[in-house]
Amino acid sequence: MIRRLPIIPTIIVALAAAIMVGLGIWQLGRADEKEAMLARYARAGDSPERVVFPLTEEQAEQDLYRRSSVICDRVLDRRATAGTSAQGAKGWAQIARCTLNGGGETEVALGWTRAPGGPQWTGGAVDGILAPGPRLIADPPRAGLIALAPPDPADLPNNHLAYAGQWFFFALTALVIYCFAVLRRRRDELASEDNAADSEQNE
Repeated sequence: MIRRLPIIPTIIVALAAAIMVGLGIWQLGRADEKEAMLARYARAGDSPERVVFPLTEEQAEQDLYRRSSVICDRVLDRRATAGTSAQGAKGWAQIARCTLNGGGETEVALGWTRAPGGPQWTGGAVDGILAPGPRLIADPPRAGLIALAPPDPADLPNNHLAYAGQWFFFALTALVIYCFAVLRRRRDELASEDNAADSEQNE
């Protein structure tokens, strides 16, 4: 006799699996979009056109890795962080946080040093490359520093394909677990029926 699947649990599992598959398909689309964006970023460095420095990440997204400039009216803070020179040497990137002419704040990577100590830079005009943050990587470097390695769009990860695989795996796992649960339930029901039949025969 063909036994029916439990209706409500089956609907819940099917909907959950469908949602996870849908999320996986969405992530595949996002992976294609990210690939196109990274290709656009890779071409951006070849453009001689200078863009206005954006003040938010959303504004910066379309113009990352293109040339831009800022005027640092006042240096609010200075710090050193691990960085690589344009020649590939490991050392320190000297970062200044500035108030900008026209309003807003941003970080400017002035250049590279071998030791963490940096110059007492007091501000001014800076040309460079627009990097995520957004921040400006000075090119040429300022304050007598050595040039930093330019920002590379290849450093931006494209994890959407991996995310898609995870969602598909979750959907498959949910279906497999549900199938095992249904099979176990049917086995238990058959065992109960066999026990009941044996009891009737013994009577």
